[in-house]
Amino acid sequence: MSADAVDLGHVPSLRIDLKSLSLSHRPVLHALKLALAPRAWTAIVGPNGAGKSTLLRAIAGLLPFDGTLTLDDKPWTAWPAKQRARQVAWLGQNEAASEDLTAYDIAMLGRLPHQPWLAPASAADHQAVEHAMRQTQSWDWKDRALGSLSGGERQRVLLARALAVRAGVLLMDEPLAHLDPPHQSDWARIVRERVAAGGAVVSVLHELNVALQADTLVVMDGGRIVHEGAPHDATTHDALQRVFHNRLLILQVQGRWVALNE
Repeated sequence: MSADAVDLGHVPSLRIDLKSLSLSHRPVLHALKLALAPRAWTAIVGPNGAGKSTLLRAIAGLLPFDGTLTLDDKPWTAWPAKQRARQVAWLGQNEAASEDLTAYDIAMLGRLPHQPWLAPASAADHQAVEHAMRQTQSWDWKDRALGSLSGGERQRVLLARALAVRAGVLLMDEPLAHLDPPHQSDWARIVRERVAAGGAVVSVLHELNVALQADTLVVMDGGRIVHEGAPHDATTHDALQRVFHNRLLILQVQGRWVALNE
């Protein structure tokens, strides 16, 4: 384990068995099942409108659906909300946050599930926040207001907030938004450190070249999971070609799989 890895404690299993999900009376997701394993990074990919973000929000317990969601084989709703929040951390798309709060205070919000009501932050809370902000290279602007940050800087603070929870399961929807290529590489390194510490990471990604570094690709199309497999498998490449209408060239470069537009 690297020096930057953290002790995540118990990493719960998270499973969804979904029969259907509709938004505004319109069917968005159809029957599917997905089990999230510890020590693994799962990337959910597919074309626009495939249902990727909707599925992740359902897994996070943020959307009602017909079916079951279980945490450690216990129904999601049977867990106290605070206990769920300690075990499953969430980073959504374009998340709203108070623009006047400092970056440090935003990251500290990730520690709320660990704090008694109205209790001050503990030494462990401050340590977790500093560690998360240093991981995301956002520590240097810890005293700046969130509203004064660029899009990429803001995204790194929000990522630090999710990391500071130190949850066993980390769910991220389009986490690479506004990040330049070097910081996308840093994000992938952080994910690998979480996995090395035993965590389960699930990310919705448009960046296929980053997604192809995951342990498992879940390929979606039309509100369904059409394939689940390792990024190096030929069947996974075939599934990607199908959902992107054979407009990809998938090849190996210096031992890493990449996807190019044809």
